Amino acid sequence: MMLVDMPLDQLKVYQGSSPRPADFDRYWEESLEELNAVDPQMELIPAAFQAPNAECFDLYFRGVGGARIYAKLARPKNATKPHPAVVQFHGYSGHSGDWSGMLNYVQSGFTVAALDCRGQGGKSQDVSLVEGMTLRGHIVRGAADPDPKKLLFRSNYLDTAELVRLVMAMDDVDATRVGVMGGSQGGGLTLACAALVPEVNRAAASYPFLCDYRRVWNMDLAKAAYEDIQYYFRQVDPTHAHEDAFFERLGYIDVQNLAPRIRCRVRMATGLMDTVCPPSSQFAAFNKITSPKEVVLYPDFGHEFLPGDGDKVYRFMLGMLE
Repeated sequence: MMLVDMPLDQLKVYQGSSPRPADFDRYWEESLEELNAVDPQMELIPAAFQAPNAECFDLYFRGVGGARIYAKLARPKNATKPHPAVVQFHGYSGHSGDWSGMLNYVQSGFTVAALDCRGQGGKSQDVSLVEGMTLRGHIVRGAADPDPKKLLFRSNYLDTAELVRLVMAMDDVDATRVGVMGGSQGGGLTLACAALVPEVNRAAASYPFLCDYRRVWNMDLAKAAYEDIQYYFRQVDPTHAHEDAFFERLGYIDVQNLAPRIRCRVRMATGLMDTVCPPSSQFAAFNKITSPKEVVLYPDFGHEFLPGDGDKVYRFMLGMLE
């Protein structure tokens, strides 16, 4: 088997290539303070879709900057005591998915929430007003603005935290048994959320996106999901005169820099042939997690469906029922 990235023994110790801004901790503490000051004005509206033994709701809340954020929420009918919950995050450009995809957890006794990311395929608002390029992708949205808090993924990360907090506060949910999960962008959001809400019980991240941007660039993989990095340089900095400053700016939303804040149990899955989110970028985050963790490797798979991974994540989350 030929690896496209680096040998496994190097992956297990790799610490990342992208910089961590000197004021990173203050940046996120101030961001959380901003989130704490938001009145979420949560609305639960019975959804058009309903199912036996489940109650389904369209959930709306106000996020940072005043955006109206949407999520699906399904919960067991007639629950008699507080029960666990899972919060799901979707892949890049997608949305919260079908209601039917949530029902396996509901039937097992979980409340389930699924977020729509701002400005992507679902119903959440993108209200950001930024200087600079917005043509191609969301990684660089706000990267050229004088204020680093205009980065769009900062808002997305805070939306994940706000949704999890809202779920934890529900009367029928046991706040000590809430898990987060997702793949690709959803995997990156899962790790970011677990970092920002240390009370999360467990996190399952499959081939996480949004990690170690400079490594992706140096591997000439700023394509597909990361293509906006290439467009940024071509349009904003064609001679790379400000390359170091650019990657330092992205350091605020680099999941590897958030990873040391994670306190919950973590399960990650990685395809070693992944050329969209290369394994080294994923391990840059994984290796910085100090809480109990495991990674399941798929040596012959790339950024794609990983056979059996969904079942393993399901069993991992079922551990909160024990």
